[in-house]
Amino acid sequence: MTKKDLVKAKVNIKMTPGEMLKVLRELQELSQKELAELSGMTQSNISALESGVRQIGRERSIALAKALKVHPAVILFPDFDISEVA
Repeated sequence: MTKKDLVKAKVNIKMTPGEMLKVLRELQELSQKELAELSGMTQSNISALESGVRQIGRERSIALAKALKVHPAVILFPDFDISEVA
């Protein structure tokens, strides 16, 4: 097998903003309570956002992005695929 035989994997997982929030939090080994403290929210609010009960929205995404040290678009548009833009 040579390098030419390999096919680049396409990573495009359909994920909601809440699911992405949970993944980012878990990757940074933070509890919901710790993320709540870092973002100025309550733990119950973080839980509602992760489960999709509550919408994240612009202001919350900014606070969460600062706490998680990511761009807000990473949270709000987790399944964005630049190749689909004409």
